[in-house]
Amino acid sequence: MPLTEADREIAAAEIDASPMEFAGQESLARRSDEVERVMSTSSISTSSSEERQRRARRMSGVSTQHDLERHPTELSRIQTQRSQHSGTVGRSGTRNTRTSRRSEKPLPPFGAGKPYPPQLPDPDEYVVEFDGPDDPLHAMNWPFKKKFWSAAMLGYTSLVAAFGSSIFSSATTSIARIYHVNQTVGILGVSFYVLGFAFGPTLWAPLSELKGRKLPIVIGMFGMAIFSIATATAKDLQTILITRFFGGFFGACPLAVVAAVFSDMFDNRTRGIAITLFSMTVFTGPMMAPFIGGFISTSYLGWRWTEYIVSFMAFLAFGLDLLFMHETYPPQILVKKASELRRRTLNWGIHAKQEEIEIDFKELVSKNFSRPLRLLFGEPIVALLSIYMAFIYGILYLFLTAYPIVFQGVYHMTPGVSGLTFFGMITGQILAGVTILLQQPWYMRKLNANNGVPIPEWRLPSVIAGGVAFSAGLFWFGWSGYSGKVHWIVPTLSGILSSFGLASIFLQALNYLVDSYLMFAASAIAGNTFLRSLAGAGFPLFSTYMFKGMGIQWASTLLGCVAAALVPIPIIFLYYGHRIRAKSAYAPTFAPRAPAAEDESGDETNSEHAVGEKDHQPSSVPRKDGDVATNSV
Repeated sequence: MPLTEADREIAAAEIDASPMEFAGQESLARRSDEVERVMSTSSISTSSSEERQRRARRMSGVSTQHDLERHPTELSRIQTQRSQHSGTVGRSGTRNTRTSRRSEKPLPPFGAGKPYPPQLPDPDEYVVEFDGPDDPLHAMNWPFKKKFWSAAMLGYTSLVAAFGSSIFSSATTSIARIYHVNQTVGILGVSFYVLGFAFGPTLWAPLSELKGRKLPIVIGMFGMAIFSIATATAKDLQTILITRFFGGFFGACPLAVVAAVFSDMFDNRTRGIAITLFSMTVFTGPMMAPFIGGFISTSYLGWRWTEYIVSFMAFLAFGLDLLFMHETYPPQILVKKASELRRRTLNWGIHAKQEEIEIDFKELVSKNFSRPLRLLFGEPIVALLSIYMAFIYGILYLFLTAYPIVFQGVYHMTPGVSGLTFFGMITGQILAGVTILLQQPWYMRKLNANNGVPIPEWRLPSVIAGGVAFSAGLFWFGWSGYSGKVHWIVPTLSGILSSFGLASIFLQALNYLVDSYLMFAASAIAGNTFLRSLAGAGFPLFSTYMFKGMGIQWASTLLGCVAAALVPIPIIFLYYGHRIRAKSAYAPTFAPRAPAAEDESGDETNSEHAVGEKDHQPSSVPRKDGDVATNSV
C-alpha cells in the first residue's frame, strides 16, 4: 500500500533530524517515503551550533571535528529530540511550511503606524536544551527512588482504569432486575466502558505529545472519577450506559500514556521490565474486580457502590498524580525550563522546540485516524496479529460472563465467592510476567551478539507457547466445569493455563509490532488497540447465549478450536516475517551499528531506530510501490 503525502513529509523531516542514523541514505530518502518516529520518548539535548554545523555540512559537504568529539549519548538524544519534534502532530505547520500558508493572503498592518521590524537572528540560538547526557532534569537521569515511586503511582493509576472496566459485570443481574431488561442489556455497561478504550487513545495519545504526560493523566483520572459518580447516581439505564462509555473514554488515558512515561524514564536495559510490570497491572485489574463487586452488589450497599468504590480509587489516583507526579516528557520539560529562563532573564526569545508546534487538523486526522486504519487493513503483520489479539482480548472480557455461568450456575456459588475463582487467572498472568522477565538475560545475550540490533522474530516463541497454553486452557475450562461432578478447583485451575497464554501472547506480540514497525509503531499499535477494544466490547454480549445455547463444554470447545486455529499466525511470522517486512512500505529496517558505538554511549535509548537483520537489510526508509529495495551499507 503506497504512503500518503503526509507520510512522505514526516520522512523527509526524520532524515534531516537524524543524519547520523540515516547516513548515506539521504538521496534515497528524498525520492522515497518517510517514517513516523518511534513513540518511545528518549532524551532531548539539542545544540544550536551543532544544528547549524549539520546544516552547513549538508550544503557544503564539510565535516566538523566537533561532531566527532561530542558524547555519543548526547548525539543520540539530540537526534531523538529532533525526530520527536518533527513527528509530533502539528509540526509540519511550523516555520518553513507555515510561511507558505501565510503567503496565501496579505499580512495585516503591524499597527500604530510602525513598520515591520527586521528579522530576528537564527531562532535556534534561542532554543533551550538539556545540559549534556547527565542533565538531572531529564527523566532518565532521575534517582532510582524517584523512578520507583513514580512507576508505582502510575501502576496504581493503570490498575484503577482496568479495574473499573470489569467491576460493573457483577452488577448486571441487579441492573436487569431493577430496570426490567434482560441481562445482556445489563452487560452493555461493560461493553460501553471497553468501547471507550477504543476511542479514548485518539485524544490522549496526541495530547500527551503536545502538552506532556502529566496533564492528560490528571485530566483522565479526574474525568473517570466524575463519570463513575455519575454512573452511581444515574436515574435510568440510558444514563448508566452513557456515563460508562465516558468513564472508559477517560479511563483509557493511563492505558495509552503510562507506557510512554516508562519509556521516558527507563532505557532499553530496564524498559522491558518496567513495561512488563505495567502490563501485568493492566491485565490483573479486570480479574480483581469481580469478587469485590460481587460481595458489594449482594450486600446491603447495592450495585451503586461498585461505582462509588471506583470513583474513590480514581480520586485517589487523581490526587497522587496531581500532587506527586513529575513531568517526564523531555520536550515539555524543556518548555518549563524555557519559561523559567524567560521570566528570570526577561529575554522573550528563549523558547523550546515544542513551543513552535501548531495543531494542524488535517495532520491530526492523518496520524491518529487514517494511518492506523491503513496499517490495520493494509499490512499483513498488523492485520493478522490484531485479529489474533482481538480474539484473545475478547475472551478476557467474555470470561466475565462465562465464569458466573459455570461457578454460579453449575456450582451454585454466590457472586462474591465465584469472583474469587478469577484468582486462577491472576496467578497465570503473574507467572507469564515472571517468565518473560526471566527471558531478559537470554534476550540481552542475543542482542549483544547481534551488535545491539534486535530481531523482531525473537519475540515470537513466547507468543507460540502462549497460544498453545491458551487454547488448552479453554478446553480444560469447558470440559471440567460443565457438569458439576468435578471439583470446582479443577475449572478454577484452568485459568492459570489460559491466563498464562493470554498474557504471553499480548506482551510479546505488542513488542513484535513495535520492533517490526519502528517509526510507525504508534500507528500500528493504535490500529491494534482499536480492533481489540471492539472485540472486548462485543464478546460479552453474545457469551450468555453461546454458553447456554451450545452448552458450556461445546462453547468452550468452539473457542478452543478457534484459538488453536490462530496459533499458526505467529509460526508463519517466525519463518516468513522478515520477508513480509522487506516488502512492506511501513516496516523499515536498518543496518546494525558498530559494537564500539554501543559501548561508548553506555545508553540504548535510541536503539529502536537500529532494528535490522544481518542477512537481509532493506532500505532504511519505507518504499513506495515500484521502488527498488536497496540494501543498507
